[in-house]
Amino acid sequence: MNESRIEKSWETLSRFILSEDFEAVEAFTDSLTNNEMVHTLFRLSPIEQQVLVKRLAPHKAAELIEEVPKSYAAEVIENLEPEEAASIVSKMSSDEQANILQNIHSSEAEDILSHMDEEEADIARSLIEYSPDVAGGLMMTEFLSYPKGFKVSQVIHDLTERSDDYALYNVQYIYVVHAKHKLMGVLRLRDVVLSNPDLLIGDLAKTPLFVKADSNLDELFEFFEEHQISACPVIDDKNYIIGVIRQSSVKSAIAEKADLDHQKSQGIVNGEELRSMSTLLRSKRRLSWLSVNIVLNIMAASVIALFQDTLTAVIALAVFLPIVSDMSGCSGNQSVAVSMRELTLGIARPSDVFRVWLKEISVGSINGLVLGSLLALAAWLWIGNPYLGLVVGLALALNTMIAVSIGGGVPLLLKKLEIDPAIASGPILTTITDMCGFFLVLGLATLMLPLLI
Repeated sequence: MNESRIEKSWETLSRFILSEDFEAVEAFTDSLTNNEMVHTLFRLSPIEQQVLVKRLAPHKAAELIEEVPKSYAAEVIENLEPEEAASIVSKMSSDEQANILQNIHSSEAEDILSHMDEEEADIARSLIEYSPDVAGGLMMTEFLSYPKGFKVSQVIHDLTERSDDYALYNVQYIYVVHAKHKLMGVLRLRDVVLSNPDLLIGDLAKTPLFVKADSNLDELFEFFEEHQISACPVIDDKNYIIGVIRQSSVKSAIAEKADLDHQKSQGIVNGEELRSMSTLLRSKRRLSWLSVNIVLNIMAASVIALFQDTLTAVIALAVFLPIVSDMSGCSGNQSVAVSMRELTLGIARPSDVFRVWLKEISVGSINGLVLGSLLALAAWLWIGNPYLGLVVGLALALNTMIAVSIGGGVPLLLKKLEIDPAIASGPILTTITDMCGFFLVLGLATLMLPLLI
């Protein structure tokens, strides 16, 4: 993508909007790719964004909004009049409609739905009742299904006659049903096209794979890993097909969850943050995390105050304090990452904390001894005192074992307490490894002080 073109695009579009040359706005936006439009949208002021979305054709606005993060897309939609928002939302597939409406206040979402086609609105209402991380919340209700008594020729005729209506449908598969949409079988579209026109699709159908509406992300991930298909039907408790879930939707949901967890671990704790948000809001969200961390850091630093005399006597210890705490923290973060991953995949549960600890302490013991030996050797060669090397090396070895124990077990314990481990694991790990690291270095140094001076 040409950077100069991007820079010019938002400036040009802003100029057209400010001059109210809306024919030029429409013509210019048609010349931009989706990626260029997204970048341009974020460079415009909130008022310009609102004008742009209003002036775009509803289908074009829908395509643009589907490309931006859900929380931001919801904000853009909320700033429109309900009738204007409804015209845009109506141009989206059902799963995208649910994504948007789930991120909007329920009363405002209902205002938008009241201006949509009644049947379409009812479908949207049913979808937003599902959690966004289960099959029902990720599925789309646009799918092709025909009674088992239909002939191949009837199916092909319907597809031909209603091709425009099926633009948003997943047309790779055709689902064969009994009365009232009870799932019976599945056919690939190519199998239908290449079959004898007079055959009944019920006779051609294969036994379908399916998932339940309440299947969670872990189960969906495992399903698509095992069955290499692009989409599968979603059924209710009575085996009626109610939607189709795409493999790409599952992958996107998992990636988004991982991204949000990462943001939480870095202190973005109140949902995703974008620089298009207000400065005060972003500052408030970050301070809610940072203000807690400053208290925890003061607690860790207070350990140093207990050993001021030792630190004054052996000032070289100050060089190694951050090394011991940082290296231990790195080891602990590796353990946190593995535990978070296993929790996400359902491999580990809160009741597995002892098993996880045994696995981590074995790795931590080996890594601690190796890293401790390397630091001890470096300290001896650098400072020239083997006992100083012994102090910092032993402290690093022990603190690494502590760090992996905390990093492996704390996410599981927090999960059991129904506290988000992505948010709380990091501060707990950092505080404990810092306090223990400082205490071990300075405590061992105090015990061996005559040999260090």
